[in-house]
Amino acid sequence: MIDICLLGCGGMMPLPYRWLTSLMIRYNGSTVLIDCGEGTQIAIREKGWSFKPIDVICFTHYHGDHISGLPGLLLTMGNAERTKPLTLVGPKGLRKVVDSLRVVAPELPFPIEYIEISDKEQTYNLIGLSIDAFRVQHNVICYGYSIRLSRKGRFDAARAKEQGIPLKYWNPLQKGNIITEAGVTYTPDMVLGPERKGIKITYTTDTRPVPIIAKYAKGSDLFICEGMYGEEDKLSKAIEHKHMTFYEAAELAKQAQPKELWLTHYSPSLVYPEQFLQRTRNIFKNTFLGKNGKSVELDYEQE
Repeated sequence: MIDICLLGCGGMMPLPYRWLTSLMIRYNGSTVLIDCGEGTQIAIREKGWSFKPIDVICFTHYHGDHISGLPGLLLTMGNAERTKPLTLVGPKGLRKVVDSLRVVAPELPFPIEYIEISDKEQTYNLIGLSIDAFRVQHNVICYGYSIRLSRKGRFDAARAKEQGIPLKYWNPLQKGNIITEAGVTYTPDMVLGPERKGIKITYTTDTRPVPIIAKYAKGSDLFICEGMYGEEDKLSKAIEHKHMTFYEAAELAKQAQPKELWLTHYSPSLVYPEQFLQRTRNIFKNTFLGKNGKSVELDYEQE
């Protein structure tokens, strides 16, 4: 099971009624945060979630509305006497950017581990989750992320019996252990069926609609995508500044067929996104508007 919270849905600057876009993902006692703009700490507090379990922070890019809240968050984590390492993931230049921001947070009681994304597509395994980073198209280097929780195949008792695997090893093998006895090695794949459908969340913002987004969003349980503008006359502005409209996001969802699309990263000029929702749903039916603290609990599909 994974808990998802879109902490805010704004772009460029926080507003009294709209925090900047960032995402919290809670799994198995740990938390992944994607982006950390100004006001992220307040958004976390308003939701009633905690910053203490944050073990990984991923950055899409280094514009201020996506990273300027980091120094304050680091200080808060330090003041809470955190000692375990914090992992930061982001495009090349991550350490340099963070070191610059840490001029106001120079001493922390915990180490920071840096992972700088070097390729256009890269996968990391952190806190039991697979994190796919994929390059999108903004006016600076920018990445989207897919977060995946895999699911093992069913235990096949008949196969275990056929191979003469001792009963006492069935449970350890189900848990993924490899066992060697009397020169014979037993592996989990000997007793498990094909991997079953897991859980997948895809998050992308500050980009034009490029094919790689649909590739990674394909079959997602939740696709959170930038919808900077809803107004028809803002398409040229979206193209100029390498952002996306509601309708372009919906077209990507139409290709990828996620279970749901949540729009986010609204322009400060977009006061009433509700008035553009129906037209967007004409393209992709399961489209929903992001809002402060919008959350969902995702679990494996029942079989």
